[in-house]
Amino acid sequence: MEKTRDKLACRFVETPIGPVTLVADDGALIEARFGGFPISHESAVLDQAERELREYFLRERRAFDVPLAPRGTPFQLSVWEEVRRIPYGETRAYIDIARALGNEKACRAVGRANNRNPLPLFVPCHRVIGRDGSLVGYAGGMAAKKWLLRMEQEQ
Repeated sequence: MEKTRDKLACRFVETPIGPVTLVADDGALIEARFGGFPISHESAVLDQAERELREYFLRERRAFDVPLAPRGTPFQLSVWEEVRRIPYGETRAYIDIARALGNEKACRAVGRANNRNPLPLFVPCHRVIGRDGSLVGYAGGMAAKKWLLRMEQEQ
């Protein structure tokens, strides 16, 4: 029997750092975009993602279990997987990610991959900082990055 493919589904969720649009396809979350329009589709994956996101902001969840299926190059996927390993409340520098991937010289490529992360929050790229400890860009804005890091470190 052939597997049936779920339809693309989107959901708009209000969070303490602003609206986030969740996008699911084929039973997995594929994007979490900052901003968006108030839309909502029925989807078990989106139900789970929204519930987990709310628990995260209530400080009841430190890791996400919702199935993820980010779309990217093999290198981007390896960076995002490494970023997912950064524990709640901790940070890593771009060079740390590059070293973990076995190529210390790939810092800039790690930065570019992190910048293209389609699942911020779920793939916690806000936990990646500069080598000197400085906070660097974030798709949700620097105020959101600071807020997220402070929230995680307060627990």
